[in-house]
Amino acid sequence: MGNPITLVGGDRAPLFTAEETNGETISLEALLAEGKRVVLYFYPKDSTPGCTVQACDFRDNMTRLTNNGVVVLGVSKGSQKSHTNFIEKQQLNFHLLMDTEGEILDLYGAWREKMNYGRTFLGISRSTFVIEADGTLSYARYGVKAKGHADRILKHLGLE
Repeated sequence: MGNPITLVGGDRAPLFTAEETNGETISLEALLAEGKRVVLYFYPKDSTPGCTVQACDFRDNMTRLTNNGVVVLGVSKGSQKSHTNFIEKQQLNFHLLMDTEGEILDLYGAWREKMNYGRTFLGISRSTFVIEADGTLSYARYGVKAKGHADRILKHLGLE
């Protein structure tokens, strides 16, 4: 994982294919070909407090999102077992993609330098992208706050 890029609204979304926890392959290109809009969010770690708040907020709004042609994809470096446990424990109703090698993280620039208690390290920046059906980013944010984030995305999508 090299130096991060920074994507902005209007950029083309980098295409990717990744495995979901149940073994299904998810292709961004295929979702876009179906006319879907995609909320792609990167989170640091399964089952941690902030990540749980963020995932559950998306879970609680999935009917509204799905009914409006929006697919939510969560991405972290977690293993299949970790993702499966997180999905089952929180009853998540959307896909979590496995990116153990950090390839999607690199494409979207979500692997970044972070600081915690005065210590600098590399890790996953909580980041969210809204990808329109034409493959462009209409929303690109790094370092987002977990609490209330799903509501901000709903507002951006015009679904508040």
